[in-house]
Amino acid sequence: MQFAVIGLGNFGMHIATTLAQQGGEVIAIDKNEAIIEQIKDKVAQAVIADATQEKAMRAIGIPDVDAAVVTLQDMDVSIMTTVILRRIGVSKIIARSQSDIHERVLNEVGASRIIHLESQMAEQLVKQLLAPHILQHMTFPGGYSLVEIKATKAHTNKTIVELDFRRNYGVNIVAIQKRIPDVDENGKSFFKEVTNTQPKPDDIISSDDILVLVGGTEKINTFLEKESA
Repeated sequence: MQFAVIGLGNFGMHIATTLAQQGGEVIAIDKNEAIIEQIKDKVAQAVIADATQEKAMRAIGIPDVDAAVVTLQDMDVSIMTTVILRRIGVSKIIARSQSDIHERVLNEVGASRIIHLESQMAEQLVKQLLAPHILQHMTFPGGYSLVEIKATKAHTNKTIVELDFRRNYGVNIVAIQKRIPDVDENGKSFFKEVTNTQPKPDDIISSDDILVLVGGTEKINTFLEKESA
């Protein structure tokens, strides 16, 4: 399937890269050249463009995508982008809202689905309080989810192949964040966070590691239920 992700803040970046990792053909769009440079090797196409310009959207091939995700934070630009997407024939438009008013307008101009991050963050906080090792749980269009969890005792000192999350749960480890001891220029010791975005089967999980997993939403939910049991 082909997706357009418009607006590459932290939320948009997560959606674009996760969809790509799960086999989606992603067109990532943002006006910031540095952000496009950062994501260009992780998606099928990364374009510097103004999403409110209909001609530009047509030239990129946006009318042909199966779904467009609008994560722009500016309310006016978000609304105008949604209008343009609907005008050029995108049938499925998922848009991020900043407020109740924003949500109502997005619905009126043709958004297929609204993402209200504040509500999702509240739900996420409840989940974190009930299961503190689950740091983040995000659900994306297309039936995919991403979770970040702290490595538990059951994971520690085991390799990825020994844990075999793919066979046991149908989910994949796509990144491991580690705390590595280091020394600054003044000789002071500290820990730096290093993220391995290409973990290997023989990589060993340590007690302080944070694991990033992706998979189908049902598979992820089953995995979390078993991990929290």
